[in-house]
Amino acid sequence: MYDIDLDNIPSHIAIIMDGNGRWAKSRFLPRAAGHKAGVETIRKVIKECSRLNVNHLTLYAFSTENWKRPKLEVDTLMTLLSSYLKSEIKELHKNNVKVTTIGDMSKLPDVCVEELEKAYELTKDNTGVNLNLALNYGSRYDITLALKNILNDLKDSDIHIDDISEELISDYLSTKYLKDPDLIIRTSGEQRLSNFLLWEAAYSEFYFTDTLWPDFDEKELRKAIYEYQNRERRFGGLK
Repeated sequence: MYDIDLDNIPSHIAIIMDGNGRWAKSRFLPRAAGHKAGVETIRKVIKECSRLNVNHLTLYAFSTENWKRPKLEVDTLMTLLSSYLKSEIKELHKNNVKVTTIGDMSKLPDVCVEELEKAYELTKDNTGVNLNLALNYGSRYDITLALKNILNDLKDSDIHIDDISEELISDYLSTKYLKDPDLIIRTSGEQRLSNFLLWEAAYSEFYFTDTLWPDFDEKELRKAIYEYQNRERRFGGLK
């Protein structure tokens, strides 16, 4: 286990969970088996983040582009989402986890929306790690929607053009209640953001690993945090 500094834990960790399909393919299993194995990894990571006192954990669970996948796979992912919430929400609540989401929930199946609403209500007052699920989320869509809302408020004179700043734009994004991610992790060897937190990632540290998501565990998470802690964050300045 990596010797990490418990006084320098990233406040917000965001993860692009990638590699479920390749994990299943390498074992001659259907892709659904990879997604089910990926759910087990989510359990491990949430528990480890709770132990390490991470404030926010954002998981890229389903992107706006994922609707292009075969219907059977999309249906499997939606079923896994609703069943995960049904089976895990009491345990998450017991462990003081707060559940939130970013993305357009209106496109999700009703059963998923219902389970999410139950999770919001049950955990809304919890003060432990904030499990933030990015569902039907795309950063370009989020920025576009923010721009439309800013223009509407300009038209209605709720704001003035001189009020527009980086801070104001951030306040119109779905992530407005979160601090920007300190550390963004992507598994499976791919090295791109894939339309994830484009605005918010301006000064994030990136960690890419060849480990497929179902094989990612507590040790891998600590390894990522260890590397994060051994970098010098300058935020555009000099030290």
